[in-house]
Amino acid sequence: MSITQPDLSVFETLESEVRSYCRGWPTVFDRAQGSRMYDEDGHEYLDFFAGAGSLNYGHNNPVLKRALIDYLERDGVTHGLDMSTTAKRAFLEAFQNLVLRPRDLPYKVMFPGPTGTNAVESALKLARKVKGREAIVSFTNAFHGMSLGSLAVTGNAFKRAGAGIPLVHGTPMPFDNYFDGTVEDFLWFERLLEDQGSGLNKPAAVIVETVQGEGGINVARPEWLRALSELCERQDMLLIVDDIQMGCGRTGAFFSFEEAGIAPDIVTVSKSISGYGLPMSLCLFKPELDIWEPGEHNGTFRGNNPAFVTAAATLETYWADGSAMEKQTRKRGEQVEQAMSAITEENPDAVREFRGRGLVWGIEFHDKDRAGRIAKRAFELGLLIETSGPESEVVKLLPALTITPEELDEGLRTLARAVRETA
Repeated sequence: MSITQPDLSVFETLESEVRSYCRGWPTVFDRAQGSRMYDEDGHEYLDFFAGAGSLNYGHNNPVLKRALIDYLERDGVTHGLDMSTTAKRAFLEAFQNLVLRPRDLPYKVMFPGPTGTNAVESALKLARKVKGREAIVSFTNAFHGMSLGSLAVTGNAFKRAGAGIPLVHGTPMPFDNYFDGTVEDFLWFERLLEDQGSGLNKPAAVIVETVQGEGGINVARPEWLRALSELCERQDMLLIVDDIQMGCGRTGAFFSFEEAGIAPDIVTVSKSISGYGLPMSLCLFKPELDIWEPGEHNGTFRGNNPAFVTAAATLETYWADGSAMEKQTRKRGEQVEQAMSAITEENPDAVREFRGRGLVWGIEFHDKDRAGRIAKRAFELGLLIETSGPESEVVKLLPALTITPEELDEGLRTLARAVRETA
């Protein structure tokens, strides 16, 4: 059977060279449902990418789709800036009743704009406004977004270089296990804070991911996160947890920091908060930090009402019954972990290590180019996976939380085959 080549001409001639994902997956996708995507020629792909974590509940989830169609068909408000709307009220009430109150989190909710980097920018701005200081501490291999403030607290040299100007007011510190356990946690950080000759400006805040997704699936230990929270409290710094990719149930609990038993001062949420892949983000913060003047931070598309509709439907469908979703995600995670262990045993000289939590996993290879070859072969075999890490040396698995055990097993077998065939 001959396979026709997709017509990519308009993308290659008109679209900017900045495009990236489409280079690794050279086809034209046409439709998607659940954990499957289909191209124009009808080829089927199992999706272990999930919109970079924006599709935790799968493509075109039927329950969410029905809520969205019903809303649009009754001419519900689509664009509302920060006006009060029925859709926004329904989301806020669901978020308060199903997420915040059960976890005893008193956060105020801010809609800063439609993307994750909007949420990070607003968090950094608020922290600086509250503390009256400009410095922000981030961590090695962090990723927080592509706008200038977010890039200043991002570690990746390639992404930082795209700014074209010096990135200032951000100071990196070692992430958990950066020195392979040979250095006491926060020894360097606390020494700099207490030494009047260190040259470190007193930070307004520290921003951290509990699991560094783009950085290579680096998992912070709960005790490390607790120690960081205590350090921030002792040193009068705000703690910002960037839960953009790891929140909304990705690691098991709704918020990824719950396992550590901490309550950050500020939390950023985006990606799967709308549940349907619609642009939406939140900046959550403790009430005493709400010192904004009206309109001091705004944005034309911060009132994406269709996203509020699907977000409310998501919470009511998947998070109203307590821990069921969390237990399912952890069980699926155990299935992935077993497969990762089997791949490692089959390729002991090739695999450096595997790591993850919930339904986010990475497998790192000694040959840093191997991950890219595996992702390419996986695509040829009908599996969508991406790479991460500072040198794209980690194969990253990010399947939908709603994936079936059978689909998960199918994808993991395809991954194992791709590893074997790229030796």
